This record gives sequence, C-alpha cells and structure tokens, in this order.
Amino acid sequence: MKRAFRKYHRAIALIISLPVALTVITGMIVTMVGEWGINIGLTRGFLLSLHTGEIFHLQGIYPILNGLGLIGLLVTGLSMSGLFDKKKQRTD
Repeated sequence: MKRAFRKYHRAIALIISLPVALTVITGMIVTMVGEWGINIGLTRGFLLSLHTGEIFHLQGIYPILNGLGLIGLLVTGLSMSGLFDKKKQRTD
C-alpha cells in the first residue's frame, strides 16, 4: 500500500511543483513590491495576474487545481508517514 502511495505522491509532486512554486514566488514578490515599495521592474498588476493564473486564462480553475494538488500531497504524505498504522500491543 505504501508503495502505491509513494508512486502517487511522486506523480502529484512532479505535476504540481511548477504551479505551486509560481504561486508562492509571485505571492512573495507582490508583497515586496506592494508593501515594501521594492522596484523590480515589474508592475504589481502583472505580478498579480501571474499569481492568480489570469495571464494563462486559468483564473477560475488555477486555485482549485493548486488546492487539490496540495490536498493530494497531504493525504499521500500522511499515509506514508506511518502515523495511522495500527500499533501492535505488546504482550509481556
């Protein structure tokens, strides 16, 4: 069972790594540009359209896909961790 979850976890991680990394990095840069006034040559509006997926015309589904991917990683990662394995009771 754990082998199957490792396989799914690896596949999900490969698929979702780029969109989540893009979301995280652009979110941090938007904060630096908007709140701290750092000028990096990109407008806050462009960064927000990249952050939300609007630039790819995916603004309606991009957050849902990111969320579903992260939930999938959470479920497969927790199942592999052994936290929910039944412990055998010691008989002395």
